[in-house]
Amino acid sequence: MTLWVRFRGQDSRESCGALEATGVREYAGVWFDQAVATDVIVPLTKVTLLAPCIPSKIIGLWNNFHALAAKLGKAAPSHPLYFIKPGSCVAGPGEPITRPVGYAGKIVYEGELGIVIGRRCRAVTAQEASACIGGYTCVNDVTAADLLYENGDFAQWCRAKGFDSFGCLGPVIASDFDYLRSRVITHLDGAERQNYPLADMIFSPTELVSRISRDMTLLPGDVIACGTSLGVGSIRDGATVEIAIEGIGSLSNTLAPHPATQFPARAS
Repeated sequence: MTLWVRFRGQDSRESCGALEATGVREYAGVWFDQAVATDVIVPLTKVTLLAPCIPSKIIGLWNNFHALAAKLGKAAPSHPLYFIKPGSCVAGPGEPITRPVGYAGKIVYEGELGIVIGRRCRAVTAQEASACIGGYTCVNDVTAADLLYENGDFAQWCRAKGFDSFGCLGPVIASDFDYLRSRVITHLDGAERQNYPLADMIFSPTELVSRISRDMTLLPGDVIACGTSLGVGSIRDGATVEIAIEGIGSLSNTLAPHPATQFPARAS
């Protein structure tokens, strides 16, 4: 199994690499496009890990776990139910989650497994979908919860979930991962808030890729966030959320207040 990363070195150059026992081995090219290993190994102490991919979009699942569906009294859907977060919302390991300008309401964490697309795919079968999955990462699907239903005529899923830094990804892309044996564990300031088995998913990763690829073309680097289960909660300013999945690693981000507390005045 390869643990792919994106990183910034001390020379400020951004590169693709793979974690090894002694540090990060630099690769020439992009991880999903036949990247070639170099002889350069950079110690972890001399790199800053970035979001491991640059998605054009993050597709977030809703109601994809049996336990949460039972708690909410929802039937299992016949097709994946999802929203889209823009690529501009991505934050990497250790980057702050920034409170939106002018928003003082509830901000919510959701620890999830992310499927990272490794090759362009459209209308693939579940069998073909396996070859389209480049690997898996941790996701914190952050939401400005008070905005979701602010307008009674139209639910604001994209707005509430699409702010800059609201799509936390990392720390790596694990190329080979057995989701059936793994759990998502979320800690808030060190206290466990979520601990659920990925085997409880309604739609498996290959089913998700297959079905969603019938709706839209999936591009290399795109992420499908598999949805969350029990234990979702709110984050206070200054609190740290850590999403851990064995075999992938731990993704940690802290909610920082936005320096601007008011919307900027309109020009006259």
